[in-house]
This record gives sequence, structure tokens and C-alpha cells, in this order.
Amino acid sequence: MKMKIVVLAKQVPDTRNVGKDAMKEDGTVNRGVLPAIFNPDDLNALELALTIKDKLKDVEITVITMGPTRAADIIREAIYRGADKGYLLTDRKFAGSDTLATSYALSKAVEKIKPDLVVCGLQAIDGDTAQVGPQIAEKLRLPQVTYVEKLESVDNKQMLLTRRLERGVETVSVPFPALITVHSSAAPCRPKHAKRMLKYKHAHTTTELQEQHRDYTDMFKEKPYLHIEEWNTEAVGADEKHLGLGGSPTKVKEIESVVLVQKESKRFTEKDQDIDQLMKELLETRVIG
Repeated sequence: MKMKIVVLAKQVPDTRNVGKDAMKEDGTVNRGVLPAIFNPDDLNALELALTIKDKLKDVEITVITMGPTRAADIIREAIYRGADKGYLLTDRKFAGSDTLATSYALSKAVEKIKPDLVVCGLQAIDGDTAQVGPQIAEKLRLPQVTYVEKLESVDNKQMLLTRRLERGVETVSVPFPALITVHSSAAPCRPKHAKRMLKYKHAHTTTELQEQHRDYTDMFKEKPYLHIEEWNTEAVGADEKHLGLGGSPTKVKEIESVVLVQKESKRFTEKDQDIDQLMKELLETRVIG
């Protein structure tokens, strides 16, 4: 029996390039002015899913990403690295969703596939909340393991995982179906495969091809694996009142770019007296201790 794995990935703005126009007046991120990248933790999650596929027979990996048309880039990149297919969850009604609304929409998409395992990155760099994965698990009533760092073993019934804790590690087993979130300290994702890039470089959503004014009917008929399917609100059976800004209780009031500027400096030598003085100052200013 085929094992189904869903990897939830996100296209995020590169927060290393945040400027004055990074936020709109309504408190949402102005993604149009920031470079878009594959969320780093989600790449770790994809690698863990691919590792399971290496160890077990008959595993299918599906990537789901939620966003505008351009977010299909994430699905293509995941397929280049070894994923089997993907779905783009896209609809104007999703715009402005916070973690609660996002987890609701994604849970409806996951529910449609009914996978044995859902794998998420620990958090996205544009929010750093680490809330979406656990919220999806709660909505789907799935056992969850967070902060996963390493896959120790896996069979068709359960996994043995090592998770990163604040002061050490913990090894736990979890039966399928389950949801896990993967820590950034997990194995980095394997590179794109040249043969897969050649095979899937023309994989697109219908909307992408329409925007390019290309005829896609014959191409999808002859090569159905090149069709990246789009799901909207109706396709996943989502209730509009739980989506977008209206379904999001979290409101961002302001984004500020903080730049640390050195005001003064003090030089210490390697002498014991200087080291003692440094430690006293660090303790008194509560930098440590």
C-alpha cells in the first residue's frame, strides 16, 4: 500500500532585505517589493520526507504551498529535488491570513489528500511563530512531534525521531498518521537533480500559462505530469469566514527595522585582572547571569 506524505512549504519574502516599503498600510507584508525564496526550514522538512522515501518502498510526496501564482516556483523546486507532485492553494480570499486562518486553509487541503504523514518546517522566516504546524495537527486531530532534528528509523507503521530541545535532545516514536515540524538543525536538503529539472522545467499551473498566453490543453493531455493543479476556497471546501483578514484575529500594527549601532567600546587584555573586570561588568549589566 502506497504511503502518502504531504510536505507543506512556503514561499517567503527574504527578510534579509527588509526596507521601508516592506509593510502595507493594512499591516500586511508587502511581498511585491521583497525577493521571494523557499522558506529555509521547509527545505529541511522536504529532505526528511525524501529520506523516508529513500528508506521505504512506494512512497509518494506531495507538496502543498499557499500563495499567489508565483508561489508555484516552490512546487517546481521541490519536484526538482525529488518530490512527486504539488498543489498550489491560491485564492484572493486567502489574502492577509494570519497563522490561524492559514492553518485552517492548509488543514482543509491536507484533509482532501488524507496523507499518512504531514511534514512542515518548524517556522517561516517572515513570521517566526512556529504556530501553523501545531495548529494544523490540532485541527486534523493528529499526533504531532515538533522540533524534529533527525529521523532515526521508519517503517510502515511508525517513526523514531530525535527532536531538539532547549537543553538537549529527546528521542520519541510516533505512529502514522502524524504531523511533524522539522528544526533548522536537521539535515539540509539535497540539491536539484539535473534530469528532473529537464523533465519538469515546463511544469506550470493553468494560470501561469494563461498569463504567458500559451496553449496548455494539448501539453497537459500529452504530459499530465506537467500540470500543477490549483485549488481555491471551493476546491478544498473552506468556509470563507475563517479565511483572510476577516478570519485573522492577529493584527500587525507596525514593522520596524532595528539597526544596532556601536556607541562605545572598551578593550580588555588577556590578563586575569581584566577578565575579572569584564565578567563583573557583564553580570552587573545583566548581559549574562
